[in-house]
Amino acid sequence: MKIITINVSEPVYEAFQQHAKKLDRKASELIREAMELYRQQHMLRRTSLRDRRPASVGGPIRPITSQDDILGDMLDDARD
Repeated sequence: MKIITINVSEPVYEAFQQHAKKLDRKASELIREAMELYRQQHMLRRTSLRDRRPASVGGPIRPITSQDDILGDMLDDARD
């Protein structure tokens, strides 16, 4: 295991110490777990768009007609 030095604010470190005491653990253990969780969620994320669930953004603002240029609207392109 690598020993590192980090600077955190007093309130943050005190919160980790208090929470660790409640769990009968060391603050350093909680900090290691927090770092590992961050690594897994933000650094190792290897999801594809296919893994994402679609999000509902509501219905259309107005009905689409055959005269609409949807691609131009999506690209914010003035195609006249």
